[in-house]
Amino acid sequence: MGDRTQFVPSHVGDNVLPNLPFFHKLLRYAQRRPSGISIRDVNAGLEKTFHHVLSDALILRKELEKRLSAETLRDLQEDKEVYIGLLAPGGYEYTVGFVAILALGAAVVPMAAGLPVEEVSYFLLKAQCVAVLAGTTSEPLAQSVVRSMGDKNNFHIPCISPIASFFQTTLAAAKKILISSDRALDMNNAAAVIFTSGTTGPPKGAVQRRTWLTGNAETDAAFYGVTEEDVVLHVLPVHHASGLGLTFLPFLTAGACIEFRSGSFNTAWTWERWRQGGLSFFSGVPTIYMRMMRYFEENIATQAPEVRDQYIKGARDIRTMLCGSSALPGPVQEFWEKLREKPMMTRYGATEFGAVIKTDLSPQGMPKNSVGRIVGGVSLKLEDDGHLLVKCPYMFSKYLNDEKATIQAHDKDGYFRSGDIARREGDYFFILGRASIDIIKSGGYKISALDIEREILGLDYVSEVMVVGVEDEEYGQRVAASISLKTDQSTTRKTLTLAELREDLRSKLASYKIPTILRVIKGELPKSGTGKVQKKILGPQLFPSNYRDIPEISVWSKKSKL
Repeated sequence: MGDRTQFVPSHVGDNVLPNLPFFHKLLRYAQRRPSGISIRDVNAGLEKTFHHVLSDALILRKELEKRLSAETLRDLQEDKEVYIGLLAPGGYEYTVGFVAILALGAAVVPMAAGLPVEEVSYFLLKAQCVAVLAGTTSEPLAQSVVRSMGDKNNFHIPCISPIASFFQTTLAAAKKILISSDRALDMNNAAAVIFTSGTTGPPKGAVQRRTWLTGNAETDAAFYGVTEEDVVLHVLPVHHASGLGLTFLPFLTAGACIEFRSGSFNTAWTWERWRQGGLSFFSGVPTIYMRMMRYFEENIATQAPEVRDQYIKGARDIRTMLCGSSALPGPVQEFWEKLREKPMMTRYGATEFGAVIKTDLSPQGMPKNSVGRIVGGVSLKLEDDGHLLVKCPYMFSKYLNDEKATIQAHDKDGYFRSGDIARREGDYFFILGRASIDIIKSGGYKISALDIEREILGLDYVSEVMVVGVEDEEYGQRVAASISLKTDQSTTRKTLTLAELREDLRSKLASYKIPTILRVIKGELPKSGTGKVQKKILGPQLFPSNYRDIPEISVWSKKSKL
């Protein structure tokens, strides 16, 4: 006979959401917790409930439908993959835009609000987006992009902005919002596109399935015990995996409150917010935790005990601190675990497969510097040279419009080639770094740059460090370190020579691992929007081929005393 929906009219309407688990969850929170705060937007000064989110998203969806072509609307009706750009910083506008695009049956292409016109155009063209939604602060950029693509590429799409202009002052009853009785949308179709950093070529768009919206998010939320009573402080970019897949969706689908503070990260503001209390989760990347540690040492540790203890209490009252994106240096992790008297929840993952290795909530017995154990339902394997390969339920479906890259990213058994080198001790994994940039081949040895960075950061005068391999005729590669020194009163060292660094590392590292090239820089190492030091870009800039001719760079030779 077939499915009943073949014989009855489609169940659609301005108040009807698609039949997806994602919307079942959000509507349940909207109807059961009418006053429960879903989004607290610090920059906009807004507090909004799940009811607000769904109501405003439905209004925005209606506006989108008016502006899309008849062909696009037919594609959506047939559940074909359709992509729409979202240009907004983390906050309420972003949330409403994200939900509205999904409610339309399309896939979200989130983009950083501070990108140049050319980069935003690249993303929209790569995804063949049919429209772009823009937040209030991103409206000028979005309008410029749309004009530029029309003039240069003859690519014309509508720009719906600002998202806030469609917010309603009065809300319809939550009970009037319905879930469609039609067949569920194809869970294997696209829900979002997250573009990679593009350090080895043009950024690739990793397409996430609809299963990722709730399946991956629920797995994370359940692992960390997220409840409807929890509040997470969200300070990460929402166009990358850490900010979107690991900090936004798990808390949204668990019914928790997401407190957004977008824009440049502000250490002083964050410490004050911790001091106020009322937070149960904080999610950051290593750069954030390093800056927060440095600010404590320079500005808080020297204050009167009663004031200092208020800040420490604020940090300790946060039930769980999460860290992802890249490896958390050992000395930084030790600082936080000592200050908070709680373990840091580190994890290993990637845009293409999410977080597949995590620290246990009670990590007693976990070896030092391990990133944790395999998450349930995940299959990992290590090749003989240490390359880590992954197969899991929530893997990306493809690289957008790049079949060759998608095929090459997997081995013959369907495992994704992570590009990372790891080792395993029992159930625990250790990440040694990216095969292409963190594994240095020097004098016949394979050396982990992360291991060297960890020991250098343990020196009390070092603020930041980047270790890379520099091409060398004799050794193949030399170990080069770029270091920034601490400026606070905790250290008396204002300068650093290569000889001094090598002497301080002699008891910590094998001789072949000790840097033979040093460059001391002022201030912080430059970073990407997600707080990562992009070694493929920064390494050649700080250590060019003529590095021996640069006065700021010191080079050790066999004739040197140390």
